[in-house]
Amino acid sequence: MRVLLRVEYNGGAYCGWQRQKNGLSVQEVLANAVFEVTGERSVMHGSGRTDAGVHAIAQAVHFDTHTKIPLDKLPIALNAHLPKSVRVKSAREVQGNFNARFDALSKTYLYRLYASPVSSPLKEGFAAFVPKKPNVQEMRRAAEYIVGEHDFKCFQAAGGHVKTTVRTIESLIIEEKGDEIIFEVTGNGFLYNMVRIMVGTLYYVGIGKLRPEEVKEIILSKDRTRAGKTMPPEGLYLKQVRYAED
Repeated sequence: MRVLLRVEYNGGAYCGWQRQKNGLSVQEVLANAVFEVTGERSVMHGSGRTDAGVHAIAQAVHFDTHTKIPLDKLPIALNAHLPKSVRVKSAREVQGNFNARFDALSKTYLYRLYASPVSSPLKEGFAAFVPKKPNVQEMRRAAEYIVGEHDFKCFQAAGGHVKTTVRTIESLIIEEKGDEIIFEVTGNGFLYNMVRIMVGTLYYVGIGKLRPEEVKEIILSKDRTRAGKTMPPEGLYLKQVRYAED
């Protein structure tokens, strides 16, 4: 049977989601736990890659198994063999042709940054530090130009290889909570480092380096060098992956 897991993890200890030669990945530790529980060498298929330092609140992962363990007990069994930085939150059976990556209708990411004269050790690794507080209203104005279907080549980092850079952003919400500013963006797909560059561009708007109207021009230009900086990975969280079954 094919099983869909929802997995939460602290990405700080890993080289990213995907198995690599140069470090420990979330995919690897999850596959090892499945082997310990089922005795099967299963391939873990994630809804998408997350980079080193990036977190997940609900990464979606499918794999095939012949286990007889009831699915409501499977998360408990897997968690017993996982480090505390990775937790399986749920497991359910899906159709045999289901694919966690290609069947995703949309994904939602959060990006957390906080503005303070001095960085916080308690937020180290979980939110990006900025010394200058941005103007949230100006960033919200700029965000209006991002929502919709566009060619987002300007928000793709070097190394991204895709057939098309056209994506649809369904919503982009910016909220203030104390000294934190939280960006929540939902779309049908994302380019390599897209959210981190998008937030970096909005931050430049917030501190006056760019005008809100310039974001539209940057998108139309398809020029990465005109967009803002790539924000650090520790502020990024994969919050939700939505499927038709949901």
